[in-house]
Amino acid sequence: MAPLRIHASVIVCFIALLTESRAFAATRGSGVASSASFNSLHKPLHNANSKPLAHTTTTTTTTTRTTLTQLRAGASSSPDSKNTIPPPPPPTNLSLVKFYFPCLALWISGPLLSLVDTSFIGLSAKAGAVGAAGSAAQLAALGPATTFIDGSLYLFAFLNVATTNLYASAQAKGESEKLNKRGVDELPGEGVVRTAAKTSLYSGLGLMVFLLMVARPLIALYIGPEAAASPGLLDAAHDYVKIRALSMPTSLLGGVLQAALLGAKDSVTPLVSILYSTVVNVSGDYLLVNKFHMGLKGAAIATLCAQLAGTIAMIGPARRKLLAKGSSLGLLPRWVTGGAPDAINSKTFLKFAAPVLTLIIGKISAFGFMTNAAAGLPGQPATLAAHQIALSLFFFASPFMEVISQIAQSFLPTFQVLPKPQKGKTVDKKEWNRASDRFVLRLESVGILVGALIAAAVGSIVAFFPGIVTKDLAVQATAKPLAYCLAAGAFLTAPVAVSEGTLIARGQLKYLAGVYVASTALLPPVLRRIRAGGGPVSQVWVCFAAFQLFRSLFFAGRLLMKRGDGDGGETE
Repeated sequence: MAPLRIHASVIVCFIALLTESRAFAATRGSGVASSASFNSLHKPLHNANSKPLAHTTTTTTTTTRTTLTQLRAGASSSPDSKNTIPPPPPPTNLSLVKFYFPCLALWISGPLLSLVDTSFIGLSAKAGAVGAAGSAAQLAALGPATTFIDGSLYLFAFLNVATTNLYASAQAKGESEKLNKRGVDELPGEGVVRTAAKTSLYSGLGLMVFLLMVARPLIALYIGPEAAASPGLLDAAHDYVKIRALSMPTSLLGGVLQAALLGAKDSVTPLVSILYSTVVNVSGDYLLVNKFHMGLKGAAIATLCAQLAGTIAMIGPARRKLLAKGSSLGLLPRWVTGGAPDAINSKTFLKFAAPVLTLIIGKISAFGFMTNAAAGLPGQPATLAAHQIALSLFFFASPFMEVISQIAQSFLPTFQVLPKPQKGKTVDKKEWNRASDRFVLRLESVGILVGALIAAAVGSIVAFFPGIVTKDLAVQATAKPLAYCLAAGAFLTAPVAVSEGTLIARGQLKYLAGVYVASTALLPPVLRRIRAGGGPVSQVWVCFAAFQLFRSLFFAGRLLMKRGDGDGGETE
């Protein structure tokens, strides 16, 4: 029976190796397992006193799968691996999918509110009507108004980026900062949450006051004298901005709470707030815009109520998830709550966030220059309305790629924060960085695929189905030539987003800021020439596609230069 046991064991081992063969492909970049590891798999086969067949085959299969699982996770099988702490296994595809789609809902929520407003205004206003009541005029006023509001919110997106990265790093370290007032150990990262919440609330109050005071002259400067001279355009845009400005404090607060939850790799909890805000926004637009014909004011009120409802629904679950029992969210001053100072204070928080602010300003400036150029082209208001449709579609499409950037920022700190040496074992920084590089390459591949699909979708809407967003035939005809350049800009957003998220997670903030400063400095002169030459508006979007290509090449080049050098690791 011994030969039978041996032959059966060999067959089972062969089948197990065949079904798991894809694991060996991963070993090409991380080293091939030593012969000693594979010899250990066959020890039961050469044992004359082997146990019964069933036990032998089970043991062999289990040992084979265990070793292959280690290879798939990137664990080294060399003798030195016994003296080093291996990097953590990469996230599974299932865990990334579970993170991606809820996170996508979070990213889409902001642009979705503006896109819903655009659709309701475009479909409910009177197509072909002259003056402020016309569809083109309403869309033309909504264009700079939503860009102005979304740009103001996006200007403070550095708070979200800093929150995610600082909280994810605190989670990777896993250390409790202090005891709260009830004597309970605080959860890792509570100081980050409190500092982010307080900073966002105070920043939102300041932004609200600023917009209420100086929004009108800024909008007039933003759209230029030609567009401002259109009947009712400036007044309608100003009314929209004034109403939306009231939601700035709660919008920024909700943003950092979502960012902290994403740093905790939890993208499901914030979905309840998205559900509330989406239902309120769609219902409000239907009632106020379609039924009561309130136009831009009705759309602004609906969006304001949606943002308030979303943030209120977020606060309770976020406190239970991110804070220990008895801990404060930090919205009130310490002299009121009696809490002790946090390790992450406002100065530390803003020091990290300052370079990220440069990136945000660069992005906002690009869209601002584009809208300014489109507003100065002939054929108003149809030209600016077509630009607004393309811009809204791009803002709706870009989150599909930006979520992959968020994955990099949330998961890469696991590889960047190195554990302390323990029990005679050391940490090989280069091995950890190689594991990080493999994960980044995986994200880049997914990003390219997602970018191609989304680019085809938004380009098709403009080219073949413009009636989805406007009934005005003049606006539809003006928007169709934008299809190809809009698709190109959307596709190039994928490598830009993934590389940008990776560089942020690895602390390459100064390099990112330098690329944005250079690209933003080159963009305005080209757009001014387009505006002076009289268009067409498709040239504005060709310029934007070139802007995206410039950034993608520089970001990808940086990653290739730094690949596998072991830089960026932070010891706990």
